[in-house]
Amino acid sequence: MSTDNTPPTNPLKEAGRKPGISKDTTVLVVEDNVSNFVLIARLLGFMGIHCEWKTSGYEVVEYADTLPRLDLILMDIRLPYEDGYGAMKKIRQSERLKSVPIIAVTAEASQEQMNKARAAGFNGFLGKPLDPDRFPDQIRRILSGEPVWEIPYEE
Repeated sequence: MSTDNTPPTNPLKEAGRKPGISKDTTVLVVEDNVSNFVLIARLLGFMGIHCEWKTSGYEVVEYADTLPRLDLILMDIRLPYEDGYGAMKKIRQSERLKSVPIIAVTAEASQEQMNKARAAGFNGFLGKPLDPDRFPDQIRRILSGEPVWEIPYEE
């Protein structure tokens, strides 16, 4: 007997990887703003996570394919040459990369943008400015297979 109440699939488990953070965990950050990348890289580094950097969605699949391991992609939406939506579509067409979670990261943090990212096929959404106090927990949750769709708190 089958049920229609099956839980959503976890891309990390489907890819045969153990959820969570290990010494080999690798995150690809696709971000054109150096200051934003440095912040993300430092936060990931404090968590013991190795990160790689690409400044554009252009050729991101070719670059990602060179990485021996890839657990997560943090994708800025507004990028030069090819935006995050175009890059995500290409990644989803790659047999090797199609199950890697891709999280939209954008300064255009609104409910409308979050809905657009969800409809496009992103696995989550983090609005900028990123909160250094919340970021480690957000990444842990994402790497454990929990969907994270968050915009910054308004003051």
